[in-house]
Amino acid sequence: MKRFTLFALLSLVCSWVYADVLTLKSGHPDTYVVKKGDTLWDISAMFLKDPWRWPKLWGANPQIANPHLIYPGDRLTLVFIDGEPRIVKKPFVRSSPSGQIKSKGDAIPLVDLSLIEQYLVQNRIVDPEWLQQQPMVVGGENPAKRHVAGDIIYIKGNVPKGTKLGLYQPGRKFVDQDSGDSLGQEAILTATGRVTESGDISKVLLLNNFRETKAGFRAFSVEDDAFMSAYLMPRAGTVADAKVLASELDIREMGKFDIAYIDRGSKDGVETGQVFTIFKPGDKVVIGNDGVPVLPNEQSAYDKMLGAMDSDDVLKLPNLYRGQLMVFKVFDKTSMGLILVDKRPVRVGDILTKPVTILQGE
Repeated sequence: MKRFTLFALLSLVCSWVYADVLTLKSGHPDTYVVKKGDTLWDISAMFLKDPWRWPKLWGANPQIANPHLIYPGDRLTLVFIDGEPRIVKKPFVRSSPSGQIKSKGDAIPLVDLSLIEQYLVQNRIVDPEWLQQQPMVVGGENPAKRHVAGDIIYIKGNVPKGTKLGLYQPGRKFVDQDSGDSLGQEAILTATGRVTESGDISKVLLLNNFRETKAGFRAFSVEDDAFMSAYLMPRAGTVADAKVLASELDIREMGKFDIAYIDRGSKDGVETGQVFTIFKPGDKVVIGNDGVPVLPNEQSAYDKMLGAMDSDDVLKLPNLYRGQLMVFKVFDKTSMGLILVDKRPVRVGDILTKPVTILQGE
């Protein structure tokens, strides 16, 4: 009975309520005029607790047949249809002195693409054995160890003249934290180039560089379809048991607008645009011989061993909400996501779930 009471009290510490409803944000505006530089996520965050759910806020409205097509100058008004909040739009139209309609410019994007643009072509996760089979940089006309744009480098392999290549630095090898299976190896784009002469040793002119290229790096074709649409439709991620695999910058903690790798990819059903909620796995509290809980930072080696076992003397605390992540690039076994909401720092090993609404007192 004491343990049940303790668990109930610990559960009350987590004051969040989960609900699958469209929840308006406290203090939301009734109207808003779209400005240059706005994003769909930013505008939705003014109205909703969960900005990723803007398709539901706008998509059922006949005035916004394509909710992506929102332009600077458009006036958005919050209304209620059958008790549900919706956004209606009054388009902004400019006329020239001659009476001709002028273009409103580009529609606003989902997110600020400058946050992820460099990652759309630079980073890939590939099979380690496949990477070792790709043409290797063996030197260059310049005897220097490092090569930059404008240099001619040599690669081992007969590649057709005119082929556009990416030069990649082999990076970290990732494994599944539970099974130990390989999830692939990071390949970091250092430069792009074009083959100027073919042979057993081909010549490549470096066209531009993101970092220096050295012997031992690998060369393979640049993805032409690597760019994400500015009008990607967000939706709930449904893949189970996904975890944060690594930080793109290889840092300990991640926050808003940082890039994270997750340990699930296209083979698991992950798709671009999917949104996940991030949680820190709940700590385990061990009940000591005196019946008093032993907190994680006070546990002995024996307590920790006991905590790893299923026992009546071990209580698992609720998972701790970290934030939300949206996937923007998918590989076979891994994916890259942008952290768009951060309540607390995100760390490797945090778990990803189907997005839920976190309701807090305001």
